[in-house]
Amino acid sequence: MKIFIEYIKKRYKTILYILFFSVIQAVILSLYRLPSAAVWYGTAICIFAGLIIAVPDFISFRRRHRLLERLIDEIGLTTERLPQGEDLIENDLNGLILKLWEEKKQLSDKMNEKYSDMKDYYAMWAHQIKTPVAAMRLILDDEDSDRSRELSEYLQRIEQYADMVMCYIRLESPSGDYVIKKYPLDDMIKQSVKKFSRQFIRKRIRLIYTPAESMVLTDEKWLVFVLEQIISNGLKYTKSGSIEIYEEAPCVLCIRDTGTGISSEDLPNIFNQGYTGYNGRTDKRASGIGLYLCKRICSRLGHDISAQSELGKGTVIRIDMTENDIKLE
Repeated sequence: MKIFIEYIKKRYKTILYILFFSVIQAVILSLYRLPSAAVWYGTAICIFAGLIIAVPDFISFRRRHRLLERLIDEIGLTTERLPQGEDLIENDLNGLILKLWEEKKQLSDKMNEKYSDMKDYYAMWAHQIKTPVAAMRLILDDEDSDRSRELSEYLQRIEQYADMVMCYIRLESPSGDYVIKKYPLDDMIKQSVKKFSRQFIRKRIRLIYTPAESMVLTDEKWLVFVLEQIISNGLKYTKSGSIEIYEEAPCVLCIRDTGTGISSEDLPNIFNQGYTGYNGRTDKRASGIGLYLCKRICSRLGHDISAQSELGKGTVIRIDMTENDIKLE
C-alpha cells in the first residue's frame, strides 16, 4: 500500500492530465447532445487506456524501488548494480550518487592508509621500547633494594602500557590473532599472578587464591591480558588488605580486592572508553583504557565481565566464561 501511495504521489500530474482531458472529452461530447451512455463510454475508454499504461509503469516503479532497497545495504561495497535512470533527472541523480561514492571511496582509502601507517608506527614503537626496558631491568636486577624494586615496578608498568597499545591495535584488526580452544583456567590465572608477584610482596598485599578447576573455551593470550589488567587495577587501588581470586561457579571467575572501591555513580561507566571517574580524578595517571579493552576482549570471546563495588570497601570483578557466542569479526 505504501508503494502504491508513493507511486500516486510521483505520477499525480499525469493522473490529473488524464482526468482533465477525460472531463473535456465528456463536455465536448455532451455539447453535441449525444446520449449520456455514449459520453460515459468514451470517458471510460480514456480512463481504461490510462490504466493500461499505468499498470506496467507501476510494476516497473515497484521493481526499481525494491532493487534500490536491496542496494542500500550494498552501496557501502559497490555501485555496480545501480539501476539505469528512466529520464534525465534520474540519470543526473545517479551521476551524483556515483560522484559521492567515488569521493567516499577515495576518502576511505586515505583514512585506511593513514590508519595503516599509524598502526605500523605504534607497533614499531611498542617493540622498540621493550629493548631499553629490558636493559634497565637487567641493571636493576643486579641491585636488591627497595629503590630497585620500586623502579622495577615502574618498568613493568611501562611494559604494560606498551602491551595495551599493541592490544588496542590488534583488537581493531579483522583477524585479531585469536586461537580459540579449551584452556585450563588455573594455568591462565597463575600466569597473570606470577607477573605481579613482586608487587604483592613489596606492597604487602595478601593473595588469597583458590585453584580453579574449570576448562574454558577462550583465547589464552587475550584472556591472560584481561586478568592482568584486573589484577593490576586491584594492586593499584589497594593500599592494604588482600586480593582474592576464586571460582564462584563453574567457569565464573571472581577477583575481589579490598581497595578504595568505586562510587555508585561511576560504576555503570567504568567499562566505557576513556572514563576514569572519581578514582581517575584522584590518580592523574589513570587512562580509562584498561577496563574498556577488557570489555571489548570479553565481548569478542563471548565472555561477560561485570563489576560490583562499594566506595571504601573494595571491588569484585566477575568474568563469566560459560560457552557463549564468540564474535571475532
